Amino acid sequence: MKAIPVSFTRKKRVGLALLGLAVSAAAVPVVAAESGFVEDAKATLNFRNFYFNRNYVNNGGSIAAPGLTKHGEAEEWTQAFILDAKSGFTQGAVGFGVDVLGIFAVKLDGGRGTYGTQLLPTHDGNKPADDFGRLGVAGKMKISKTELKVGEWMPVLPILRSDDGRSLPQTFQGAQITSKDIDNTTLYGGSFNRNSQRNDASMERMSLNNAGNTVRGKPTISGDAFNFVGAEYTFNDKRTLVGAWYDQLEDVYNQKYFQLLHSQPIADGITAGANLGYFIGESDGAGRADNLAGVKDQQNRTMSGLFSLKVGFNTFYVGLQKVTGNAGWQRVAGTSGGTLANDSYGSSYEAKGEKSWQVRHDYDFAGFGVPGLTLMNRFIEGSNVHTGASITDGEERGRETEVAYTLQSGMFKSLSVRWRNSTLRRNYGSTNSFDENRLIFNYPLSLL
Repeated sequence: MKAIPVSFTRKKRVGLALLGLAVSAAAVPVVAAESGFVEDAKATLNFRNFYFNRNYVNNGGSIAAPGLTKHGEAEEWTQAFILDAKSGFTQGAVGFGVDVLGIFAVKLDGGRGTYGTQLLPTHDGNKPADDFGRLGVAGKMKISKTELKVGEWMPVLPILRSDDGRSLPQTFQGAQITSKDIDNTTLYGGSFNRNSQRNDASMERMSLNNAGNTVRGKPTISGDAFNFVGAEYTFNDKRTLVGAWYDQLEDVYNQKYFQLLHSQPIADGITAGANLGYFIGESDGAGRADNLAGVKDQQNRTMSGLFSLKVGFNTFYVGLQKVTGNAGWQRVAGTSGGTLANDSYGSSYEAKGEKSWQVRHDYDFAGFGVPGLTLMNRFIEGSNVHTGASITDGEERGRETEVAYTLQSGMFKSLSVRWRNSTLRRNYGSTNSFDENRLIFNYPLSLL
C-alpha cells in the first residue's frame, strides 16, 4: 500500500487529517471480548517537541569552511505529531489487519543561516521547509504465529534500523515476513525498495551510507532493493540470544551478521551482560559504489562488543569496536548505526580501519527515591581513521551526557523530557568538530 507524501502547502489539511484520525480512533468503542481486529487495536498520538543546536568549532585540520553546512551553527526547533495506529487481526485461520503511521512536523524556528540539523528538509537554496510529513499504510496477514506485512512502516532490525533520532522517523516501503512458529526461534525475510529519510517527505531509492554519492541530497548511486533473511534463537531461560543474518543492497553491497546477546545474574542486584556482533561485508553485483570510493571490490570486517555490569541502580559499560578491510562499515544511507557498540549521537565510529573504545555510566535515580529520572555519561575515542586520499590516521573523540525524566503519574503521565549535551572533536575533515545541545519533549497520548 502506497504512502502519501505531504506537500508543504497543505499544512492545514494535514493537521486536520491527523486530528480526524486521532478523534476517529478515540471514538471506536472497545469491547472486552475475544481477540479481534478492533479488540486488539492500539493507537498512540505522540507529540514531540525537538530543539537542536550544533556549534561548529575549528580545530586541527577543521579550518577550511565553518561546518559541514558551510556556516558556524546549525539550529532549528520543531513540533512533530506521530500517529501510530495498529489494528488487531480478524478472527479465523487467516487473520487480516492494517497499520497506519501518520507523521507531520512543523517548523517553529530556523532559517538559511542555521539550517543543517536534519530536523527539516531544505529547498530553494537551503531554506528549511515550513512543514513536512507522510501518511504510511501497511496491510498485514497472520497465520498461526507467522505474519506477513506489506506497505510502509519503521523496521527495526539489526541489519536495517529505521532512524528515529530527529523530528520524524525514517520509514521504508516493502514487505516482511516474521515467523515464531518454532519454539524459541524467530525467522525473518523480506525486501524493501524505497525509503523516506528522517528529514524528507518523499520516497527515494536506497544508497550506501556516507558514500558521498548525492546530488542535492538525492542518491546518485543506489540499489534497486534491500533483501534480507535472518534467524534468532533464545535459550538459557531467554537470557541468551544468538542470531544470524544476510542482507543485500542490490548491486551495492551484501553482508553477513552474527550476534550473541547474553545476560548473566551474578548475585542479588548484580547482573553482567554482553552484546557481541560481527559483520562480513563486500561489494555486490555491479559494485556501484566501488569506483566512487576509489576502491574496487570493497570488503570489510566489523567487530563490535558492548559489555555491561548492573549493580543496583548503576550500570557500567565498556564498548570495543574495530573495522578492518578496504572499506568502512556498510549500511543503508540514513539508517541508525545502533547495532554497533560505539554508535552515539554524533558518530558511529565506523570509518575504514577505525578502532574505538567506550566507557559509559548510567544511573537510575529511583535509588534516591526519584523514579523516572535517569543520567547517562559516556566517552568514546576512535583512531586509525582512513578517509579520502590523504587521511590515514585520523582521530575522533566524543563526550555525551543525557539527563531524562518521565512523569510517573497525573494528567501528563508518561510525558518525558531529555536534555542531551555532547562534544565531538576530529583532527580531520572540514570543521566536523562541534558542541551540541538537544532538548526533546515527548508526550504519548494513548487513544486506544
